Amino acid sequence: MDMQQLEDRMAFSGTRAAMPGFVRLPSARQLTVQMMQNPQILAALQERLDGLVGSPSGYMESLPKVVKRRVNALKNLQVKCAHIEAKFYEEVHELERKYAALYQPLFDKRSDIVKAAYEPTDEECEWKADDEEELTVSKPEEMKEKAKVEEEKKDEEKEDPKGIPEFWLTVFKNVDLLSDMLQEHDEPILKHLQDIKVKFSDQGQPMSFSLEFYFEPNEFFTNTLLTKTYKMRSEPDESDPFSFDGPEIMGCTGCTIDWTKGKNVTLKTIKKKQKHKGRGTVRTVTKTVPNDSFFNFFTPPEVPESGELDEDSEAVLAADFEIGHFIRERIVPRAVLYFTGEAIEDDDDDYDEEGEEADDEEGEEEGEEENDPDYDPKVGGRMPTVDLM
Repeated sequence: MDMQQLEDRMAFSGTRAAMPGFVRLPSARQLTVQMMQNPQILAALQERLDGLVGSPSGYMESLPKVVKRRVNALKNLQVKCAHIEAKFYEEVHELERKYAALYQPLFDKRSDIVKAAYEPTDEECEWKADDEEELTVSKPEEMKEKAKVEEEKKDEEKEDPKGIPEFWLTVFKNVDLLSDMLQEHDEPILKHLQDIKVKFSDQGQPMSFSLEFYFEPNEFFTNTLLTKTYKMRSEPDESDPFSFDGPEIMGCTGCTIDWTKGKNVTLKTIKKKQKHKGRGTVRTVTKTVPNDSFFNFFTPPEVPESGELDEDSEAVLAADFEIGHFIRERIVPRAVLYFTGEAIEDDDDDYDEEGEEADDEEGEEEGEEENDPDYDPKVGGRMPTVDLM
């Protein structure tokens, strides 16, 4: 009887664990877990996987020469498709520019209401949400009248605010992408933000868009307008035409903020002690260093002509492009819904649906893994991506 037959028989009869001197051989899963905990094995495996990325499967090499020629013809057709797609996105940009002019009067009126330059009529203010309509139907007349009196009493007790105070600051605080940029010292400044506009490049000019931030006079800086311009390109890269997937942001330029003396929140003063090497005396040196602030948004890293950036600058620009695109595509067109939180709830609902599916799948896997005595938990992640269209 060989060892495998002996193991099988003992496992079946229940005597395997009780046999004196018997050493249980590790399972294949145990061996795998032990190997994956070895950093040298992991490094070698990663090196091997990196070498496989982008490597040909060998199928193309196996094709007859006459077939390869035809495949090359298809690739040339694909390049032409990429150039047509680029033209398509250029026309989309022109449509955006055209319809931006139609939206702008509505956005201007929104701005006038926010900054109290215009008081909307009763008819313009009439709005009933679905839940309010249900409550109106179900409430007795006495309760409705009592609620109306209490509401009027509260309004009398409050001071009459002008426009919609802190409208844009509230929008920023409600959006995670923007609130992560906000610091406590930014909030008093953003209370003076009255409007944000998107301005597209003129017809026939290179693709670009600008974000215009309008401020009322304030004690922090003398500017009434801060701008950020994003330059875009919609054409395939000659060296890699198949990578084209719509317009890409090539760079951005900010503006100079004319800070009032002592009010620049993008800088801070620190005191540092220095010890003299020879005499051993200590002196205190005051230095001005960069400070975290939303207003660093207006001084992005410059992209050199070579296009080569260090990793930190690349990360800053990638985050900057995502924020600029989000302000253009979502914040400006739907500002009131981010102010009330309704747009955020819609976004959360979308994520919840995906999250529930993912959670269910993960829950099943975790349940199976937790029941497995050989389970060894790992943590992984991936880099986020940004789509411009």
